This record gives sequence, structure tokens and C-alpha cells, in this order.
Amino acid sequence: MKKLSICLLFVLITVSLNAQKISLFNGKDLSGWNIHGSEKWYVEGGLLVCESGPEQKYGYLSTENHYDDFILTLEFKQQANGNSGVFFRSNLEGTKISGWQVEVAPPGHHSGGVYESYGRGWLIQPEAKKDKALKMGEWNKMKIKVVGNKVTTWLNGTKMITLSDEKIGQGKGSIALQIHDGGGIKVKWRNLQVKPL
Repeated sequence: MKKLSICLLFVLITVSLNAQKISLFNGKDLSGWNIHGSEKWYVEGGLLVCESGPEQKYGYLSTENHYDDFILTLEFKQQANGNSGVFFRSNLEGTKISGWQVEVAPPGHHSGGVYESYGRGWLIQPEAKKDKALKMGEWNKMKIKVVGNKVTTWLNGTKMITLSDEKIGQGKGSIALQIHDGGGIKVKWRNLQVKPL
């Protein structure tokens, strides 16, 4: 009986924790998201795809809802070039974004680091040896935890950075995916889930 009670408690805790997660992508369409710019955002085979358009400029896909303190998990696959990113506590005017980006980029370009666009630039880059965590051309799992002024990122289970920053602590806004300017970029995304904290 005691074993049954423990098992039941474990199941209830697991269900409770999973129930708090919110799926940001339904695998069918871009419901719950806003497109910024002329770059391509579409759904194909149950995957979310971003691809350079003819103007080859910056583009963003932002959540309609704001998330301030959260754990975000997602998977990405860089098919071409792969220069992208995940913004948090972001706000957009056209394609000018405020907020902070967790880098998604080809090898040697600091995936998992934090960059402030139109501001201070790089706030932190992962140690060079951690770059091997990235699997270019394969599915990668990224985890981003944002609580107050603290940001922690993981890539395929490797902790990439931990950053404390007062300005980040004051930020509020949406989660947004980026496609870099320059053209020739294609990235696929899946299993985007956020757990508000």
C-alpha cells in the first residue's frame, strides 16, 4: 500500500509539473505568434520553419503573450547557415527589437551566449570549448531559464552561460525567434514549450 501511495504521489507531481508547461507551437499554423518583417515563417510537416526572403533582412516571429520569468525549451535544426536566435523580454517596432537574444548560430559563433541588440552588444559568450555542444545540421535542444535578473542557458544538456544583469531584470516582453539578415538562412523549430515561473 505504501509503494502504491508513493507511486501515485510521483504520478501526480509529474502531471502537475507537465500541466504548467505551455506549448507555443501547435504544429499546424502560426496561431499565437506575430510576424515582423518580410522574411518567411511557415509550417511544414508539423515543423516551424524560418527562411530568408527576397529582401534578405532581419525577421522576427514573436509570441502574442508576454513571458517574464520562465523556463523555455525548444529544438532547432540549422539547415542552411543557421544564424538565428531566441529573444526574451522583447518588444518590436517593425523589425527593430529591444530585449535580449540567446544566440543560435553556426559553429564558432557563440550559440547559447546572450546578445543585446541596439544596445550593449555581447553581454556574455560561452567558453570556446563548449561550442562542441552544437550539432550543426542535426536537431539541437536548447533550454533557457530567465528569473529576475538571472539568465541561464543550456545546449544539448551542456550549461552554456549564467548571467546576472540589472537591465535584464527590469525587462518585460515576449519571446521571439529571429532570422538574421544576409540571406541564405533556413532553420527548423519544434517542441517549443514555456513554463512560467
